Amino acid sequence: MQYIAYLRASQLKPRTLQTYIGNLKIYFNYLTEENHREKNDIKDLNIKGVKRHIIHNILEFEELEDLYYSYPINKGKEIARKRNKIIIGLLVYQGLNTRDLQLLEVENIQLYKGKITVPGTRKSNTRDIELKPFQLMEFMEYINEVRPRILKETNKVTEQLLLPIGRSYKLHNTIHKLAKELKEINNSFTDVKQIRTSVIIHWLKQNGLRKAQYLTGHKYISSTERYQQDDLESLHETINNFHPLR
Repeated sequence: MQYIAYLRASQLKPRTLQTYIGNLKIYFNYLTEENHREKNDIKDLNIKGVKRHIIHNILEFEELEDLYYSYPINKGKEIARKRNKIIIGLLVYQGLNTRDLQLLEVENIQLYKGKITVPGTRKSNTRDIELKPFQLMEFMEYINEVRPRILKETNKVTEQLLLPIGRSYKLHNTIHKLAKELKEINNSFTDVKQIRTSVIIHWLKQNGLRKAQYLTGHKYISSTERYQQDDLESLHETINNFHPLR
């Protein structure tokens, strides 16, 4: 508590202060788990002045899965749609963002271990995430059959895993077109960021804060804490209180 008082006196911005507190929470959790402390005394400590991040338009996990299962691969260009199915799976089950998708290479898919290694960046940590059994089958087909066809059709030589159909190597247009199709499946869908947000909230409920931080690749636990919802009903009440029609 003396250290916290010192931080308060150092005139740090509330958000920076909250980050320091988040790191302390991790350390105190470790001490508690190793039986060096009876409890985490700062577990519920938060800094006043940090604006509450109200999250809305959350998709339930069943809705996320429906985006995956309802996406048809038997219409349009087959190789593009099978690639898109891979992308949707990575969005829904591994919580990847567009930057993660762009950076993936073939070697990041470890079929024999049933996992994917998501490369780290300046803003995110490297992490290993399990693949679903049905994803393994789809990845086998994609890596061995679909991707080589895309390479041949586009005359590309690259280790990049997910490839656009065309001369570009960037996935921006691919994701943009895919988002339009997902909107047709679920009118509540807005963009791929909404999927990641919904997945992170699901992870927090199912796995807790530290595991969710690892899966998301967040460098700082405060980044993951922004997605915490103590009570979904109270969150809905907050949103309703600020609704312009009230």
